[in-house]
Amino acid sequence: MKLLKTTLLALLAGLSLGALAQEATIRKNLTERLPNLPKIEEISKTPMPGLFEVRVNQTDLFYTDEQGNFLIQGSLFDTRTRQDLTEQRVEKLTAIDFKDLPFKDSFTIVRGNGKRKMAVFEDPNCGYCKKFERDLLKVDNVTVHVFLYPILGADSNEKSKNIWCARDKGKAFLDWMVRDINPPAASCDTSAIARTVEFGRKNRITGTPAMVFADGTRVPGAIGPERIEKLLTEAKP
Repeated sequence: MKLLKTTLLALLAGLSLGALAQEATIRKNLTERLPNLPKIEEISKTPMPGLFEVRVNQTDLFYTDEQGNFLIQGSLFDTRTRQDLTEQRVEKLTAIDFKDLPFKDSFTIVRGNGKRKMAVFEDPNCGYCKKFERDLLKVDNVTVHVFLYPILGADSNEKSKNIWCARDKGKAFLDWMVRDINPPAASCDTSAIARTVEFGRKNRITGTPAMVFADGTRVPGAIGPERIEKLLTEAKP
């Protein structure tokens, strides 16, 4: 029994050293041959034999062989389960813990008892966001943390600043989004908006509206009140 245990430990150690050597080879070859490739942050095996994932820029993925002779950019699909493995991996890498959202850079709109919670990133000039806000009026007993995310141009940024600097941010926001009443010009410290944009870029929030629910579920794009209700009900922080 002791001999078997020793043999297994030696085998595992050998496999571990082999994996490290393989990773070192891939890293060395890709770095030398592709000097413009961003710094490699992680190399890991994929479910496909002989194919390795190369992660750069926190969430950008490439694939390569065990020698780093070839580099592939694209999605890896499992044809048996019909799952996009690349998409699943990116979702895992970009997952946001609700409690870690920078709430100090948001404002809240509370309806009913406000017990259910969600966050939304919105551009004031986003037509889908306006539709989403009109649908959201039908949802009760929720606290919505609104992050102004002006990514559509200079006017979006200007409107965001006026909303952020309003005495009642929530009212100014809904006046514009739901009632088409322009937020009056105002000035104050708007560094929160810049921080939100940086946070969004870092976490691959590429469009608006984008929602995060209390259980960490992320939803890109506008959804109707029925689905919002379902996600709020299912969310368990």
